Amino acid sequence: MTGDGSRVQDGWAQAVRSRLGLGRLLPLGGARDGAWIAEEAAAAVLRRAAGGVPGVVLGKLRIAPAETGGTARSAVPAPPSALPPGPLRVEAEAEAAAGGESLPAAVERLRDALFGACADALGLEVAEVDVRVTGLLDAPSDPSAPGGPNPPPVVGPDRGVAAVRGPEAEAAAAVPGVARLTGVLGDAVHRTDHHVRVELAVAAGRRALDVAGAVRSAVAAAAGADRSVAVLVTAVELP
Repeated sequence: MTGDGSRVQDGWAQAVRSRLGLGRLLPLGGARDGAWIAEEAAAAVLRRAAGGVPGVVLGKLRIAPAETGGTARSAVPAPPSALPPGPLRVEAEAEAAAGGESLPAAVERLRDALFGACADALGLEVAEVDVRVTGLLDAPSDPSAPGGPNPPPVVGPDRGVAAVRGPEAEAAAAVPGVARLTGVLGDAVHRTDHHVRVELAVAAGRRALDVAGAVRSAVAAAAGADRSVAVLVTAVELP
């Protein structure tokens, strides 16, 4: 690709990210799973998990490709600007309460909570979770008070509901675990001659990768064997 072509591609990717307002599009599962999730949606789930760890306050959070381990070619066309399948790295900043348990123990519990949420609630392939302590807190008397060691989680904004039109959209909306169809990149169901992309929000308590897999199967049956299917999760409802 020429320099001008690269700049055009970079500009397009930036425009898509700006339109999304959702951060990176992260691969869910592996190369054969054909699913992605918006970084903002994944981060909201991780913040919920971190909110259950007393004695620490999660600050900045970033999910990016891991420095070790390669990427794979997706079995289906990816959404615009999406990361290719491959291991991820979670980078988190946190403040710890003074006078509580040892700092290494608190950090380890936070790391375990983030690892667990990535695997059990989302289905992200995470190679490492790096937690950096940026400061110490004086623990207030009420541990659930805002700014205390166990603050309420930050939840991303609701991106709305898209109209359900056509057999593929109806099939996707009927899958258990689909809270609603969304349309951040345009229509909730984007069709070409050989491919279908579905955008959706996952219901609370459901693993995002499992829901995406069920949607792919349902939509493939509705779309016919000549079309591949990809799923983009733009939101995850929190309990």
